[in-house]
Amino acid sequence: MPINRLLSGSKTTPEEMDRLNKAYAFALRSLGLVDRNDPMTELIARKVIEIGATGVSDPETISELALKHLKM
Repeated sequence: MPINRLLSGSKTTPEEMDRLNKAYAFALRSLGLVDRNDPMTELIARKVIEIGATGVSDPETISELALKHLKM
């Protein structure tokens, strides 16, 4: 999963990682993406991490904002 690869080695707490993983899964599900090797999944993962770093804590909100910022 691209998001876990991007988060490895970061100072992200287990709770934050769980929240970001949930947001990532919501975003992929809403787009119908299942192929984790699709380049779009990494773009989504990076945006989810970026939004999560702003202090937004609700996974669904993070997902919605990430997709909005990517205009999807």
